[in-house]
Amino acid sequence: MKINSLVIGSGAREHAIVRSISLSENCGAIYSLPGNPGINKIATSVNIPINNYLEIANFCRENNIDLVVIGPEQPLADGMSDALRSYGINVFGPSKYAAQLETSKSFAKDVMLKSQVPTASYKTFTDRELNEAIEYIKSQNFPIVIKADGLAAGKGVVIAENENIAISTVNEFFRGKFGQASKSILIEEFMYGDEASIFAITDGNDFIPLPPAQDHKKILDGEKGKNTGGMGSYSPTNLINSNIMQKIENKIISPIINYMKSIGHPFIGCLYAGLMITPEKEPKVVEFNVRFGDPETQSVLNVIEGNFLNLLYTASIGKIDKSSIKQIEKAYAVTLVLASEGYPDDFEKGFEITGIEEAEKVPSIVYHAGTSYKDNKLVTNGGRVLSVTSKADNLFEAITNVYKAASKINFPNKYHRNDIGVKGIQYIEW
Repeated sequence: MKINSLVIGSGAREHAIVRSISLSENCGAIYSLPGNPGINKIATSVNIPINNYLEIANFCRENNIDLVVIGPEQPLADGMSDALRSYGINVFGPSKYAAQLETSKSFAKDVMLKSQVPTASYKTFTDRELNEAIEYIKSQNFPIVIKADGLAAGKGVVIAENENIAISTVNEFFRGKFGQASKSILIEEFMYGDEASIFAITDGNDFIPLPPAQDHKKILDGEKGKNTGGMGSYSPTNLINSNIMQKIENKIISPIINYMKSIGHPFIGCLYAGLMITPEKEPKVVEFNVRFGDPETQSVLNVIEGNFLNLLYTASIGKIDKSSIKQIEKAYAVTLVLASEGYPDDFEKGFEITGIEEAEKVPSIVYHAGTSYKDNKLVTNGGRVLSVTSKADNLFEAITNVYKAASKINFPNKYHRNDIGVKGIQYIEW
């Protein structure tokens, strides 16, 4: 059976999802809402307001859509999956209730506590508890981690090295730096180790983990500077061996999926576990997201093969077919984000982009994120503009190729890190 799909979103993550769907043997028509200049070369763009669920449902019926894939977190937080399911449409993406694993860090911590999932110790405070938060800070060993409770586009986390930074951060958050998202905060123990990301595709009962990845969150080389939505990634990471992966599945993924099912809110979609692998080789949860991560998706989807569309579809109907995909042996993928200089703060846009075709000859894949057309020219239209992904049978070659490809692409104020994937080399066993 050919499967017609509609993918919600407009970033590089959604471009990667659409591309992988298009390569699936049972792929029918693909639509995007709203898509972007890269996505819309392989999918038909749909112009419907993203919060008009009835109109989206009517479109799905009229066009025989078998599956809706929701890419970003905000539509999940707003309850899009619940609305579309109420109209009888298959959706890959969790309910609004289950999405609280990402939209409320205090909710996620409570679920972890009840599921006995390993994570950092913490305490929550609201903006009415400023004095209590300051007193708590004064009793802590540094560094400590301060997190906005709600969605903050990947930027609502500060590692405070001392008391002054911690107190000023709490004041900024409570004054509404991230709006309602930072009116409640978590103050957490700082965990030592190396971070990694795992995507688990689940039908609410069973799951399959995709190859592990590492993200590079900071804006500057050497993991310094401000947090961003992500400046690059690579997959797989040899930091996570088979023994650690078994622990992740048994101690983290399974307990969360089982708990959500037990309370009547099964998690259907992609459970993203942001993990800290401690020096003792024990995985602990840093955070959960409830959708594919960006830019990890661009790397991860390039080191699996098979029928990705079938995996998502069977998960959406509660009958996940884990044989749909498998990891490619001896394959590494590296993704480099090309950003606008000034990101994640202020930046200019509207600059012409050239060289994508040359970059893809390296070979590599160029995923669009913040791009648009102006006067028939492709121009920059965001902080993260493009994701360049290269695949090779070893990590060195993948890193070399991604930077070679990126050098072919030009636009004024282009910025990227120069060390993406390099930290992965230390985990390779010789």
